[in-house]
Amino acid sequence: MPSSPIQPAPASEPADDIVLSARDVAKSFGSVHALKTVNFDVYRGQVTTLFGENGAGKSTLMKILSGVMQPTSGEILLEGEPVRFASTTDAQRLGISIIHQELSLAPNLSVRDNIFMGRELKGAMGIDYAEEARQTRALMEELDEPIDPLTPVEDLRLGQQQIVEIARALSVNSRILIMDEPTSALSATEVEVLFRVIRDLKSRGVSIVYISHHLEEALLITDHAVVLRDGVMTADARRADIDLEWIVRNMVGENFDLGSPPTGHALGEVALSLDDVSIADVAVPERSVVDHLSLDVRAGEIVCIYGLMGAGRTELLECVAGRVPLSGGRVVLEGEDVSHLSIADRIAKGLVLVPEDRQRDGLVQTMSVGENLSLASIKAFTRWLLTSGPRERGVVDESIASVHIKTDGPKAEIGSLSGGNQQKVVIGKMLATHPRVVVLDEPSRGIDIGAKAEVFKLLAEGASRQGLAVIFSTSEVGECLSIAHRIVVMSRGRIAAEFGADASKEQIMAASGEAVVA
Repeated sequence: MPSSPIQPAPASEPADDIVLSARDVAKSFGSVHALKTVNFDVYRGQVTTLFGENGAGKSTLMKILSGVMQPTSGEILLEGEPVRFASTTDAQRLGISIIHQELSLAPNLSVRDNIFMGRELKGAMGIDYAEEARQTRALMEELDEPIDPLTPVEDLRLGQQQIVEIARALSVNSRILIMDEPTSALSATEVEVLFRVIRDLKSRGVSIVYISHHLEEALLITDHAVVLRDGVMTADARRADIDLEWIVRNMVGENFDLGSPPTGHALGEVALSLDDVSIADVAVPERSVVDHLSLDVRAGEIVCIYGLMGAGRTELLECVAGRVPLSGGRVVLEGEDVSHLSIADRIAKGLVLVPEDRQRDGLVQTMSVGENLSLASIKAFTRWLLTSGPRERGVVDESIASVHIKTDGPKAEIGSLSGGNQQKVVIGKMLATHPRVVVLDEPSRGIDIGAKAEVFKLLAEGASRQGLAVIFSTSEVGECLSIAHRIVVMSRGRIAAEFGADASKEQIMAASGEAVVA
């Protein structure tokens, strides 16, 4: 986290400091009213943070302000004059850019080509690739991420891809920059760099609209806070007048935590055993990203794995699920060595993974909500290549009810759901296979505090009622102290420390090698 957070907004913001406004803006999708006569102001050279649960209307409002979609009614004012954006190109031409929550990069293209896609730099001999590469390299240096401009985006980890998305928006030299969950995949160090960039942009008069579910983090950077709830603006205040309780109260109507470790049930036998596991670095095979790690997880137990970016958390969990090969050791499921089994075979034996990147690895975007939910358990209602419709509908309906997915129905497009509900579809899909061990990599990434509480409640109920062994990773130290019976801290591919549920944030952060913020 930045050591010197920005100063709160001044005591008053003159009307002539408003650079962009939404006036009585409403947006309907059929009978669904996503926004209901919202009034929203963006102040020159300040950070306006928009808080709200998934489905509150935040992303819809930002898409209207950036030209992705048009309002059903109301108007947009830029420097006090009415404007209408027919497209994002119109908005960019007037200095408004957006960094979307879900990455919109072309994975098969290089970092350079992604940054300049659609606005290539022209030289005497055609596209000036050398100048594009020079500017890309300068942007990467500004963001403290020394990525070669010619590196294919698909070769980058998720946090680096997020940095590329941010660099692309910065390259346009916008006067208004909308950031929708820009830190959802970033490490603490990368967040600090981003906040430094934001402070620099402010000093140049750039206005920032910032959306984040990381509430404590957002408080470090905001000047002005606005809360949306069910498409209505419920609160609006300066930074000096708000705190974490104010945000939560206005978002969800009550102040609550993320739960506590489930009690009242005895832990069972060891369900998952990692025996001296080592995983080689793909880029440097002689180096191990996970180095001789051993860990046992019992039935009914919830274990949290915490560590900084690069600690080996994701590689470990993907190895458990069969996505990443072992270079040494064994993965043992209820006494059976499953190290050489495929992903499908591990699922069939009761070991499932909820991946970190739900868009790329957890969902099929061309399928409906119901088709996504039934995908992993399709063998249960398919025989001789024929699928039983009634049995599939039963699985889907049960999943929607059990994980509390807010949707218009099984046939709804997966893209119509909020981020939190999409995450619940991924979890529901895996729970429909009736697993015995559930592995989740950053299950709360990009979802709000209410959705986090629902996801953690599902996991706690699975452990206590069904005896599930649950392992989840997180880069948010506060989440370690929610439902986990045991906290395992990883550093440089090894277990650095283990704690019980009574550990402190300071102990966990110190064990990971992270500087403790006073």
